[in-house]
Amino acid sequence: MTFSAEGDIRYREMAGGELALVETIHASAFGRDEEARLPQAIIQEGHDVLSVVAAKGDYIVGHALLTALEGAEKALALGPVAVVPDHQGEGVGSHLVRYGLDLARERGWRSVFVLGDPAFYGRLGFRADLAAGAVVPWAGPAFQAIELVPGSLAGWRGLLHYPKAFGAEAEG
Repeated sequence: MTFSAEGDIRYREMAGGELALVETIHASAFGRDEEARLPQAIIQEGHDVLSVVAAKGDYIVGHALLTALEGAEKALALGPVAVVPDHQGEGVGSHLVRYGLDLARERGWRSVFVLGDPAFYGRLGFRADLAAGAVVPWAGPAFQAIELVPGSLAGWRGLLHYPKAFGAEAEG
């Protein structure tokens, strides 16, 4: 599944050998190494992931990682998500997240959780009330979820376990 947005930017799964480029994208977008090293750490731990990129020609301008979670049936964590500074504010991040969500839906995932700006993720369909059943240390308005299968989080409550690479505080 590949599609174009804004003409010359294509969205696709990360190819082998692009992990170092992805790390550079996160470092430039966040200005620190924690998020930059997270995708590699998660992938090296052997977790089930969807890793998607936004590419302008041969230049990767964005990356989003979706990682399998334990606790809710067929749930993913979205993050980190990054776009290089010279392409921020162009809609690349929104298109990248939508592409990742569509790919996850196609592959049978049921829901996605994210910790992030409610204004940004709310525009993409994430809602704090859908994540309210998850027992995590960072519960609150910035912790949101989206149902890829309608009703998949209805009435669900429980511990949501993130991979260790997210940090000890993420173990819920």
